[in-house]
Amino acid sequence: MTTTCGNSRAIGVLWAIFTICFAIINVVVFIQPYWIGDSVSTPKPGYFGLFHYCVGNEGNNRELTCHGSFADFRSIPSRAFKAASFFVLLSMVLILGCITCFSLFFFCNTATVYKICAWMQLLAALCLVLGCMIFPDGWDSETVRDMCGEKTGKYSLGDCSVRWAYILAIIGILNALILSFLAFVLGNRQNDLLHEELKTENKGECRPPRAPL
Repeated sequence: MTTTCGNSRAIGVLWAIFTICFAIINVVVFIQPYWIGDSVSTPKPGYFGLFHYCVGNEGNNRELTCHGSFADFRSIPSRAFKAASFFVLLSMVLILGCITCFSLFFFCNTATVYKICAWMQLLAALCLVLGCMIFPDGWDSETVRDMCGEKTGKYSLGDCSVRWAYILAIIGILNALILSFLAFVLGNRQNDLLHEELKTENKGECRPPRAPL
């Protein structure tokens, strides 16, 4: 019984550490403008994020002009980019909320907290999936086509290529799904341990002595 509790605590600590790692990934992919970028054959140099992008001029001039801010939605070049930004932001808020819920372990039932976090992680993963799926729908915007070439369209990058932030977001989705599953398992395991403790306590209770005949 003691060994089982120790194992559950160790797994729980690892789960909390990787949850914090996922939150860092979420913040990075939201902020960094390296979702897609130029290649050797693109008409212009540059790169795009969810809301911030930098594009250069044609020719050998590699100087980039940057635009876009989440605070100014009108500066985002595509409705799809706006929607993707919203869902990735929501994913980030959910996972940060999950980390805030860690404090509840000191006050509430452990199994309940695990399950709350599991649902928040699952929703965070879903929002990140939506963000990654909606983002390519904006590749046909005029600003992206200017950089990536005329072959560029929805879900077709033309001469551009996917950059590391987009790949990191996909890794983040897998991470969040695994963490959510693990949190559900830990929550159910905590319930089982609680039931076992109650059974042990009941068995250890002294029975009242029989009355003499």
